[in-house]
Amino acid sequence: MANVFNILSLNYLAAGMNVGSHSKYVNVDPKSFQGSWTGKYADNSSFSFLISNVSGYKATVKYQSGPTVKYQDVLIKDNAFRIGDSKFTLARAGVAQVKTVVTSPVDGTNVLNTAYAHQQT
Repeated sequence: MANVFNILSLNYLAAGMNVGSHSKYVNVDPKSFQGSWTGKYADNSSFSFLISNVSGYKATVKYQSGPTVKYQDVLIKDNAFRIGDSKFTLARAGVAQVKTVVTSPVDGTNVLNTAYAHQQT
């Protein structure tokens, strides 16, 4: 029983260290985000983001990778937003870093795919 409390205590401390951003939501430049973004993960699978209706710090996003399609209204904070298991972070004008957690259907392990998306002109 002592091991259980030790594990809980360690995880409680670790969780406390993962503090999110304390910055406020601020309006973004719609041209920086709006439009079609495409890229490829290391396994050569393609993905795309269609970002529309950017107003203030809000936007509507469609994410597609293979058969996976997700639609979501998002809040943009610190030049980033999350949609499903993916995080989109604006790196510089026309380039964004995309991180997506993928769960293996075989053994249930999680892998973090990181790639770059480029804004289509």
